[in-house]
Amino acid sequence: MNRIYLIIAGMAAATYVPRLLPFTLLKNRRPSKYLDRFLKLIPYTALGALIFPGIFSAVPDMPIAGIAGGAAALAICFVRGGTILPIFGAIAASYMIIAF
Repeated sequence: MNRIYLIIAGMAAATYVPRLLPFTLLKNRRPSKYLDRFLKLIPYTALGALIFPGIFSAVPDMPIAGIAGGAAALAICFVRGGTILPIFGAIAASYMIIAF
């Protein structure tokens, strides 16, 4: 049982220390404009890397339904923005392709 606690403590330290170090070492410094712009784009690229493969594997029998849903979400994002409306639009577009 002690081994499990040691493993959990080691995993906690391994994930906490890399998050803590930048805050303690760089707390009074501002990143350069280039680095700041780069860091602000990471969530979008990570989200794209997670969503893009799912578009093609959402409906294995009909990959066109996933592609249509992704295209609908992209179009709604460009026109309206937000999060909920593109999700509902993607679901509706995929459902219409599957239903017909």
